[in-house]
Amino acid sequence: MRSLLVTFSRLALAGDNSGRGLCRLRCWRMSIGRHAMAARQARRREIYYYFNPKKMKEVADWVSQYQQYCANKLDSLESYLAKIQKKKK
Repeated sequence: MRSLLVTFSRLALAGDNSGRGLCRLRCWRMSIGRHAMAARQARRREIYYYFNPKKMKEVADWVSQYQQYCANKLDSLESYLAKIQKKKK
């Protein structure tokens, strides 16, 4: 299997900030394609995936429901770890 290829730097240098073609990740092919979050285009030996921004917004909206909960838990963990560090000194 080909190694995972991430092309962020090449796209940035080319000035492509449209969000299309951000990743070429073979392992995501089935799950992303199945949920219609990406379109597939084959060129020679390479396969490019283009993200569908509308579907990605749906994912972001779903994740945002849990964002505050996770932030609170991480803040609590940070406080607890700081408290333990003070006790060790």
